Formats: sequence, C-alpha cells, structure tokens
Amino acid sequence: MKSWIEISAAALAQNVAAIGRVAGSETQVLAVIKADGYGHGATTVAPALVRAGAHWLGATDLAEAVDVRQTLGSADNTRLLIMSAILPEDSPGIVEHRLTPSIWTPEHIQALESAAAAAGTRLAIHLEIETGMARQGAAPGSELAAALQALAHSPHIDCEGLYTHLCESEVAHSPVTAQQRQRFTAALDQVLAAGISPRLVHIGNSSSVDESSTLPFIRQMAARIGALPMVRTGLAVYGHTLTVEGGQPHLNAQLEPALVWKAPILHLREIVPGTTVGYGATFTADRPMRLALLPAGYADGFRRAGSSGVGNGWVMVAGQRAPIVGRVSMNLTVVDVTEIPGLSIGQEAILLGPGVTAEDHARWSNTISYDILCGIRANIRLV
Repeated sequence: MKSWIEISAAALAQNVAAIGRVAGSETQVLAVIKADGYGHGATTVAPALVRAGAHWLGATDLAEAVDVRQTLGSADNTRLLIMSAILPEDSPGIVEHRLTPSIWTPEHIQALESAAAAAGTRLAIHLEIETGMARQGAAPGSELAAALQALAHSPHIDCEGLYTHLCESEVAHSPVTAQQRQRFTAALDQVLAAGISPRLVHIGNSSSVDESSTLPFIRQMAARIGALPMVRTGLAVYGHTLTVEGGQPHLNAQLEPALVWKAPILHLREIVPGTTVGYGATFTADRPMRLALLPAGYADGFRRAGSSGVGNGWVMVAGQRAPIVGRVSMNLTVVDVTEIPGLSIGQEAILLGPGVTAEDHARWSNTISYDILCGIRANIRLV
C-alpha cells in the first residue's frame, strides 16, 4: 500500500489564468513541466495545462519532451521547448517530434542543421543568452558571435526565440537583475546586428511575474523588435511562489496549490509512558498516547528532517495536526493522534496539502518548495 498525490485540474487552470492576468494579455505563457512536472507528473498535467490555455510547455530534455508529445497526440500542435542542454545525438529526435531546443553553441547548431536538412524541414530554435547564471547560454561578445555565425550558415535553422534566465528574480528591484537586463539588451543588439529578428522574447520565471518589476522590460524588449513577450512559469503553475524579498507579491494570492499528497493509516497503536518510538529511540512517551502508522518515508520524498526533535513536522488527520513522533524512516512514519478521536485503519492522512504546505516541509528541511515538490514519489491521480 502506497501514498498517492491528487492533482487538481481546476487549480492548474486557475493558476494559468492568474499568470496570464498578471503578465498581461499580450504575453504568452510557457508552463514548465520539467522534472516530471515538478513532481506533479509531466504527462498527467500536460493535457490539463494545454486545456487551461498554456501557449507552450517546457520540458527538461528530449526523453521527457517525447513522452509529453506522445501523451498529447500526433495531431496536437502545442509547442514544446527543451530547456536543458542537448547532445548531438538528440537532434534527429528533436526534428522528428517537432520539438524546440534551447541552443547556444556552434556544435548545437551544426548537429541540428544536419538533422533538419536530412529531414527536409526547417527547425525553430530558441537562443539562450548567458547573463549571470554561468550555466547555459552564450555570453554577449565572442561566444554569442560564434553562435550567430553558425546560424548564418544554417539555412534549415530558424531562430524563433531569444531568452535568458534570472538568478535573483524574487528580490524586488535587484541590482543583479538590473545587470542581467543590461547584458540581455547588449545581446539583443548583437543579434539584431547579425540580421536576426526573433519572434519571441522570454526572460521571466514565476518569481519575476510575482515580483513584477521585470515585466515592463520584457514587453519593451519584445516591442522593440516586433516580437511577442513570453514568461516561463513553473512553480506558479502548480500554485506556489517563493517569498518576494523587499516588495509586494502580485501573483501569489491568486494561486491555488494543485497537489495534495495523501496516505492511508496502516495501523493504530496505544502506548504507555516510557515507550520509545522509532530508530535511535529518539522519542520517549511521557504519557499514554495513540499513534498512527503511515506508509511514507524519506524514500518517498517525505523528508527525514521532519522528524520530531529535528524539524518537528506534522501531517493532517481529520482536519487536525498530527505531529511526527520519532524519526521518519525509509517507508514509514509514525504520528501522534492521541487528541484525534474516531480514527480507523485506512483513513486518509494529508502529508502535504491544506494545513501542511510545501513551504512548511521546506522550512523543516531548510530548503525551498521546489526541492520538496520535485522529490515526491507517489502514485498520481488527476481529479
């Protein structure tokens, strides 16, 4: 018997609509489904996000994008952006499945040009610019010049989009973000000078939509070249945002978490004072207690940091908090239900959802909600 997660299609639709309102009606919305839909199941949420009006979907790599393309069906024309670096051997699959890769090196372009030429087609790509993350993208100057030269010699490649990624978008009016904007502007100038006019410009992620000060810049850059602005929202699609530092959020209050993680009560046990619970006997009962056993632990993504005496985590049972007792183990967790009457075997506990959020889990674990959501391993149900 395992835990499961329920994904609300209605919440996904509400969140996509909220992002569109804040980003602006002229702005396209890319819903990020990488990392298996941030733990929500990429192939589960993709059709719901398309129905909700997402213009694009963003996958991690070729394999994830192909799974989603096949789920959507061959007749579906939803655009799929591969957001991580590609390998040369990925190129034929990218062309075959009508995917849009992120590129920034001559090697990327040459491999894709060969694949597109062999298929007798033209392939749209998005050129990523490095402005301050030191991960992916061509830096303005010689790196970008090399990519642009390769594009000039690639008649089967269409530079449809230009984008970068912000490293501090949750910080209001960040000087780091301001510097990244300057570098992106320089890159756009260099691209235009090479005779390339992308039709999409995208810079903002979930936090940049929530914080909002970068949105006018995105629109300005797009308008300058007659392109459409786009935002790449991941966490917000699923109903969460990071805390805006030094400013007011514009999006957070309009979002609804789409995921609820549940598990059944496997066993109920009465214990007497002096009884120890779990590995290391880290908890000793000081009173008569009633404990419930749940089939989820750190192997399922329920973090060991939530153990009593460490993070002091809890779950929700019958609408009440049930504190974790002892250490979270590999596939089992014990919680205190002494003050919750009328429970029975099989009754549902909420591991993450109303009353115990991803942000709560992140606080126990000294991490961020992205990390918590992406780490859940459970059966998925769309409701």
